[in-house]
Amino acid sequence: MARIDSLLREARLGTEPGEAELLLAHTLCRSRTWLYAHGDEELDDAAAQHFGALLERRRAGEPVAYLTGQRGFWRFDLQVSPATLIPRAETELLVEQTLARLPADRELRVADLGTGSGAVALAVAMERPLARVIATDASETALEVAAGNARALDLGNVEFRHGNWLEPLAGMRFDLIVSNPPYIAEDDAHLVQGDLRFEPRNALAAGADGLDDIRTIIGDAPALLAPAGWLLLEHGLEQGLAVRALMVQAGLRDVETVVDLEQRDRVSVGRVAE
Repeated sequence: MARIDSLLREARLGTEPGEAELLLAHTLCRSRTWLYAHGDEELDDAAAQHFGALLERRRAGEPVAYLTGQRGFWRFDLQVSPATLIPRAETELLVEQTLARLPADRELRVADLGTGSGAVALAVAMERPLARVIATDASETALEVAAGNARALDLGNVEFRHGNWLEPLAGMRFDLIVSNPPYIAEDDAHLVQGDLRFEPRNALAAGADGLDDIRTIIGDAPALLAPAGWLLLEHGLEQGLAVRALMVQAGLRDVETVVDLEQRDRVSVGRVAE
């Protein structure tokens, strides 16, 4: 048997800061705070072996979020799986920009395309309880994860539909359509590095320039937007100019790109005529 503090000291070798603590806390179903307060306690052999196995998988590159089955986003924790993209902090800008265009005192209809774990749809549904949010995804497995997250958060104003982008929404009209679609080029070297190696490729890459799915969404979305309705898209850091051009070509107005905290292009927005 080994003490928690000594086990953690050894485990930190070869892992990023905080990862060993997250994996051990997950193993013991405890918080990281509890670990620091009980560093002199000993771990039984079964727990130590389970922790060691998780540690080896992480050192082989497997994402912490998939090892623990969880990732924090917005104001909640989400269950994730290898069928879903891992929610990232930068996507919270997409949520912020969405909420800025959705009055809290009105009943509105919102679509989230390619919802994955449900991160964006659930954040919007939580912050705008009067809104009806419909989220789509081409992966039934991802939708099962998203629906489970909605139940865990007790959010009844969000609905999930299976299908590619806007196809499950034919005949409907929305005040706002939002998406964090794939936007990495198919031959981008990052796809075989780090966490991206383990995430679903069809949620990451989209054609030779990474814009195939964005073109589809921009081409189809205006027909499903109510007068003055907004379209918001997250995209790559060097794609702002191209995405704005596509939006203008599709007839959208008030087109702009919003930068993140590091002043990098991150979210482009536009809306149809009133």
